[in-house]
Amino acid sequence: MRYFNKPLRADKCCKLSCFTAYDVRGKLGPELNEDIAYRIGRAFAQHLKARCVVIGGDNRLTSEKLKKAVSHGIMDAGANVIDLGMTGTEEVYFASFHLDVDGGIEITASHNPKNYNGMKFVGRGAKPISSDNELASIKALAESQNFTSARKRGTLTHRSLLNAYRDHLLGFITPKKLSPLRLVVNAGNGAAGHVIDTIETQFLSNDIPIEFIKIHHRPDGKFPHGIPNPLLPENREVTSQAVREHHADMGIAWDGDFDRCFFFDGHGDFIEGYYIVGLLADAFLHQHPGETIIHDPRLTWNTIDIVKTAGGVPVSSKTGHSFIKQCMRKENAIYGGEMSAHHYFRDFAYCDSGMIPWLLLIELISNTGNSLAELVEERIAAFPCSGELNYKVANVKKAIKRVRNYYATEEQSWYTDGQEVPDLDDIDGLSITFSDWRLNLRASNTEPLLRLNVEAKNDRQLVRKHVAEIEHIIREH
Repeated sequence: MRYFNKPLRADKCCKLSCFTAYDVRGKLGPELNEDIAYRIGRAFAQHLKARCVVIGGDNRLTSEKLKKAVSHGIMDAGANVIDLGMTGTEEVYFASFHLDVDGGIEITASHNPKNYNGMKFVGRGAKPISSDNELASIKALAESQNFTSARKRGTLTHRSLLNAYRDHLLGFITPKKLSPLRLVVNAGNGAAGHVIDTIETQFLSNDIPIEFIKIHHRPDGKFPHGIPNPLLPENREVTSQAVREHHADMGIAWDGDFDRCFFFDGHGDFIEGYYIVGLLADAFLHQHPGETIIHDPRLTWNTIDIVKTAGGVPVSSKTGHSFIKQCMRKENAIYGGEMSAHHYFRDFAYCDSGMIPWLLLIELISNTGNSLAELVEERIAAFPCSGELNYKVANVKKAIKRVRNYYATEEQSWYTDGQEVPDLDDIDGLSITFSDWRLNLRASNTEPLLRLNVEAKNDRQLVRKHVAEIEHIIREH
């Protein structure tokens, strides 16, 4: 089936609103449909001069149709397609550096509602593709439809790399040293289920004493268990309750394409991703002293303190998976983490994985004999944070400007009374830092939301105070 028949006239070139800073994300219909998907696939292959591209898709109801449309576009550009089936994003990443291919595309809208879909892109070796390198060119080509005719149409093959991917994951730990643990695993609406199953099978065959309590495990693109986003407080309770009910050692929940994982301690309490970044950074630095650790600018103090204490080098990067990956490669960092629960690994081609972190954590728990709660409690007390708070506002830019004017103009008392002058940073949204607390306020790259993070030093009440203060400012009209 061909989705592309003839180019539009130049004056009717279709502008595509589904491209974001580092991927494609849009509402189904005019923003993203099979015709647009075809054009993006064809533009991707033509721009990269690709010979072969891997493709996968999450379990959304529309992912299979969009994947087929993208595949037709790639083949019409003359490139071969390897279809991995239903996958998480990191399975495409793995295939892109494991196989001799020129790039990969995952059809997914991650944690967005079910009326959305999208695409994530990587080049050869799983190198990131974003708006500041090749994504803008792919977008322009998809819009103009200035496609060249291929000498020969590409072919389509279906292939599973699940076993090779599983073995690579397990190479990050020493399974035989794991202690008996009971884990609640929440696959959201089932996208992560097949990976958990193959790891479980491998553990059982090698007598590794890890027990899995599975919830929401069956793939269902209708999202009967809600939007696949464990960051939403309303989505956390089912995992928390299951941990308590089954007396589990830990709970793990994934988002829609399982490139992010979220943790609950043995009490069922949600652990902010910020503190997991610190745990993993510390673990890597104890084995590899002096290495570089990448972190995002939203919440920083705990990570910087841990990395410097452990003899590592902390480096801040702009938020977003493609930006973090570029920074990881530039710095040759061993590990990178975002407080939003993206974790990046040099030995995973600098890509993010939602599977490697929980494997590292159960090894850390086994090696130390400490529970997850015990591993993080001191850090949470030392650097309390708000977690990421999201707000729908009429005008994001104006809301950010109001916060800037409130805290960073010379009319404020801390300027006029000779008190502390805050430090300002505009690298990624607005960051304002005082000696005992700081904030980061930024527009979402994937949703029409304003995102706020606040942290303090040894004072949880200070976090609550300033969150309430900032909420009042951004809701002013």
